[in-house]
Amino acid sequence: MAIHLLCSSKKGMNAHQLHRTLGVTYKSAWFMAHRIRYAMAELNLNPPKLSGTVEVDETYIGGKTRGFQGDHKTKATVVSLVERGGKARSIHRKGTVTGKNLKRTVRENVTADSHIMTDDFGGYHGLKKEFRRHDRIRHKWRIYPRKEGDILISTNTTEGYFSILKRGVNDVYHHVGKQHLHRYLSEFDFRYNFRYMNDGERSLLAIRKISGRRLTYRDSLRT
Repeated sequence: MAIHLLCSSKKGMNAHQLHRTLGVTYKSAWFMAHRIRYAMAELNLNPPKLSGTVEVDETYIGGKTRGFQGDHKTKATVVSLVERGGKARSIHRKGTVTGKNLKRTVRENVTADSHIMTDDFGGYHGLKKEFRRHDRIRHKWRIYPRKEGDILISTNTTEGYFSILKRGVNDVYHHVGKQHLHRYLSEFDFRYNFRYMNDGERSLLAIRKISGRRLTYRDSLRT
């Protein structure tokens, strides 16, 4: 039942809701949810690289929200790579986001024959030397999605993914510890990647992925 609830709720279900719905302790519900997220994860299974048209963008999760954009020093940086019409892969980038680690993230997760689309953040400069094509949206110049022939240049797909992620974190989970953020990202990636399945099919897939994978309570507290 916990697997089905996490797989069928678009924005997730927090441990308090699982605790009340399933009639188990909060501690049991919290641990169950993390074990399910651990099974949903792709990154520790060496998945194939993304390909085709891949949008890349970064956002900030949690932390203080004072001011227009909040205090980025207290927030966690998430880099998401999303195939047009395909899969999403989200990574918690710890520490300072630099051009070096951003380009390494793209290089490690996207095939060289892909078409990369990003915003105008300087850290993405130089990607066109390593990939088939790299187009940028010049937000600073107030230039947004544009057409070049039959190709739509935009990062709308990643921005749509971020809207679901942030609504889930803010409205459902309320607070996500940085040490556990990668597991929540696995949950949101999993639901997005198998969005074309119905809830029952998605739940069965999660059950199959659980087989042979184990997360202890001690390890769930640390990482």
